[in-house]
Amino acid sequence: MADSYQFGPFLVDRTRYCVNRVDRVVELTPKLLDLLFHLLDHSGKLVTKEQLLDAVWPNANVTDNALAQAISELRQALGDDAATPQFIKTVARRGYRFIAPVTRVDVAAASGAATPAGDGAAAPGQAIAVLEFANVSGDQDAAWLAAGLSETVTGDLRALGRFRVVDRSRVAESIRRTDGSVAAVAADLDAPYVVAGSFQRQGDQIRITARIINTRSGEAVAEAKIDGLVAEIFALQDRVVEQFARQLGIADVAGSRSRAARDTPSLAAYRAFTEGWLHLETLDIRETPHAIAKFERAIEIDPHYALAYSGLANAQVAVYEETRARNAPERAMLASAIANARRAVQLDDALAEAHATLAFALVSDWATAEALPSARRAVALEPANWRHFFRLGHAAWGDERLRAAEHTLALYPDFAFAHFQTAMVHVARGHLRDAEIVLRQGAAVQDRQVSRGDRYPALGLHWLLGLVRMAEGDAEEALRELDREQQLAQPHRLYGREYEMYAIHGRGACLLSIGRLEEAAACFGRALSIYPDHAPSTLGSAVALRAIGAHDQAEAALDKARTILDTLRTARPIEAAMVRGQMLAVDGRWQEADAVLCAALDGAPPGFAGWTIPIEPLLRHGSAPGLSDALRRLGERAR
Repeated sequence: MADSYQFGPFLVDRTRYCVNRVDRVVELTPKLLDLLFHLLDHSGKLVTKEQLLDAVWPNANVTDNALAQAISELRQALGDDAATPQFIKTVARRGYRFIAPVTRVDVAAASGAATPAGDGAAAPGQAIAVLEFANVSGDQDAAWLAAGLSETVTGDLRALGRFRVVDRSRVAESIRRTDGSVAAVAADLDAPYVVAGSFQRQGDQIRITARIINTRSGEAVAEAKIDGLVAEIFALQDRVVEQFARQLGIADVAGSRSRAARDTPSLAAYRAFTEGWLHLETLDIRETPHAIAKFERAIEIDPHYALAYSGLANAQVAVYEETRARNAPERAMLASAIANARRAVQLDDALAEAHATLAFALVSDWATAEALPSARRAVALEPANWRHFFRLGHAAWGDERLRAAEHTLALYPDFAFAHFQTAMVHVARGHLRDAEIVLRQGAAVQDRQVSRGDRYPALGLHWLLGLVRMAEGDAEEALRELDREQQLAQPHRLYGREYEMYAIHGRGACLLSIGRLEEAAACFGRALSIYPDHAPSTLGSAVALRAIGAHDQAEAALDKARTILDTLRTARPIEAAMVRGQMLAVDGRWQEADAVLCAALDGAPPGFAGWTIPIEPLLRHGSAPGLSDALRRLGERAR
C-alpha cells in the first residue's frame, strides 16, 4: 500500500491522513477518507459493495444505502458526477471502480512545502487547536482577553492556509468534557498540534507567550513571546502568529489574516464586542439581553465597527427566534436585526460574518431569495468556517441544503443540527426511511452533547424522529422519542420551551392516534400551558375532547382555534395555511385540505415552507386518503 497518491488536482496523504487540492485542504470525514483510500488502493479494479462494507465498516450493521450515501458525499467533495464520472464509476448492482489515472508519489516532493528541520515540524493540512489563553495574573478586568486572544490567533492561523484549524467552539467543548490538558484536548479533537498560551498584565503592560506543541512528541515546534502596551493589543496579537510563521517557514502575507479584532481601532469597543459574544454563544436566553447591551456599547464607542453590528443582529435574531412559536412574534426585533446586518455589510462587504448573519435573519423573515446569495457570499469569503455552511444550509433547500450540511459536518462533526437540516429535506421529499437514518445519527450526537455539557447541544432531533416513527406506524417508539425530547429541552436554552411544547403536542397526537383519548387531551392541555395560543394543540384538544364526549369543551376549543387562525393569517400566513389544512383534515374534508396546502406552497417563497406535511400528525388523523397534490408539489420544491 502506498503512503500517498496523486490523481487529477488531488494529493492524498495516508501518513498525514488528509487530502489536498492545490493549496487547500479538502474536508473529509474519517469514514470518507477510509473509503477513498480503499478505492485508491484498488484503483482500476472493481471493488464490490461487500468488500467496501467489510473494509470501511467492519463488524457494523451498515446497509447498502449508507455506502451509496458515502460514495455520493465523496463524489461531491471531489467535484465528481455520477452521471459522467471522472474518478468513481458505479458498476450497476456490483460495486465501484476508481477510474482516474493514479500515481504513487513521495508526499514531501509532491507537496513542495517548506518545513523546518526536525521530526516535530508541523505538516501542511494537519489539525491544530488553539487553547484559551491563560490569565496568569488573575486580573479579572483583563479576563475577556483570554477569549479574545484565542479567537484572534485561531483566525490568523486559519488565514495562513497551512493548518486545518479547529473551531474555537469545539476546543471549548473539548476542554469541558476532558481534564483540559494539552494531551487530553489533542486526543479528543484528533489534533496533532495545539497552541498553548498565556498572558500577564501589569498596569498598562502585557506579556503574551505562546507555543505550538507537537502533541505526539511533546516538542514545541514554534514559540512566541511578545511584550507591549495593552493599548497596542491588536498589533501584539498579530505578532504572535507572525513569529510562528517565521519559525515554521511560512510566508505570512500582510492583510491575508483574520480581521476579527482589527476592524475597530478602539480597544474598548473590541472588549465590549468580545464580552457580548461570550454572552451570546452560550445560547442561554437569560444571557441574550446582556449580549445586546455589550454590542450596543461597542457600537456606541465605534459607530463604524462592522462586526459589532453583526453581533447585535445575531443577538436580536435570537430574541426573535425565541418568540417565533408565538402567534405574534417579535417582528420589530427581527426588523432591527436585518437593518443591523445590512449595516454591517455596508461597512465591510468583505466581512463573511456580516453576510452570514444577514442570511440567517432574512430566512427568519421568509426572504429566502435574498438570503441565499448572502449565505453563498459568506462561504466564498471564508470556506473553512462551519457557521457559514450551517447558515447556507438554513437558507438553501433541496440538494444545496444537503451539500451545505455535509460541509458543516466535515468541519464540525458534532454539530447535530446539520442532521436536522438534512432530515428536513428527506421528509419533504417523502423519503422517511432516509430521514430516519439521518435522525438516528443526529439524535445520538444530541445525547452525547447534552451528557457532556457541550456548548451547542442540538434540540429537536428526538422530536422529529418521533414524528417520523409515528408516520411509519410505530407509536411505541414515537412516544419514547418524544419523551426523550421533552427530557432534553431545557427551558432556558434557545428553542428549549418551543421543543418542550412540540414534544408534548406530538405525544398528544400519538396518543390520539392509538385511542388513548383521555391521556391525549391531557397532553394537549400541557402543551397549551406552555404556549396558550398554539393553534395545533388547541385543535388537537378539540378533537380529543370531542372523542371522549366533552362536546361543549370541544366546541369552545374549536372556536378558540378559529380565532387564533384569524391572527395567524396576518402574522404568520404559512403557519395559518398549515393550521387551516389540519382543521379541514380532522373534519375529513381532504380535497379542500389538499387545495389549501397547494395554494400555500404555490405562494410561498423558495425554501422549506410546509416541509412537515408528510409527517404532520393532524394531517394524518383518521383514515386519510392522502394529500397527493400537496405532497407532490412539496417534493418538487425539495429537489
